Amino acid sequence: MRKTRIYTSQLLQNQTRLALDEEAARHVARVLRMNPGDRIVLFNGQGGEYDARLTQVDKHTVSVQLEGFNDRDIESGLDIELVQAISRGDRMDITIQKAVELGVGSIQPLFTSRCNVKLAGERLIKKHQHWHKIIISACEQCGRTSLPELHQPLDFQAWIAARKIADSGLILDPLTEQTCKALDPQDRISLLVGPEGGLSEQEIDDALAKGFTRVRLGPRVLRTETAALAIITAVQTLWGDFS
Repeated sequence: MRKTRIYTSQLLQNQTRLALDEEAARHVARVLRMNPGDRIVLFNGQGGEYDARLTQVDKHTVSVQLEGFNDRDIESGLDIELVQAISRGDRMDITIQKAVELGVGSIQPLFTSRCNVKLAGERLIKKHQHWHKIIISACEQCGRTSLPELHQPLDFQAWIAARKIADSGLILDPLTEQTCKALDPQDRISLLVGPEGGLSEQEIDDALAKGFTRVRLGPRVLRTETAALAIITAVQTLWGDFS
């Protein structure tokens, strides 16, 4: 039977007892309705995971006994950075969730010229926190023990100005003839995905000047959330752990 996996930001040490933080405790007690004696797996994003047994479950406290460390590592050998224009509604949530499941190492949200999402101040802080929770939930579900890094959202021009020319990157373009299969194998790659309206020609030119390459995934125009997941799958199949 598959054990429930729970993330905690606390320091974990084998053969110790600890009280779960508020959010994790609420999930165990109120959502999963678990009881003393039930077993879970705990991880803190620092690598590996711990078998644990619930010793106390009530409305105020959930305590666990750590009983064994598993040096589990299912991270991809291909270091993938998803540079994603922020999309509307739940599209961004879906993109982040599935990208984590597919093995990305980091996510850089972008505000582009055709991005229709306006976030600033407190709303931006809350949205970033919301995305971080999605990453945690996706790691709990898919078995990852390291959390992908979620960068602070940036304006496209600020991001591209800070980018090194030597870094490898791909942009999807259904009009180009080049495919990922024609490229040299990579061990680190950035994937730039535009918003619903696509990247502007100036943004594409700026990315090309910083070392990005146009590639196609067939002749069809993909939605932004489909494009991100398709290109991640393609590079994982060619150079990552899908091969």
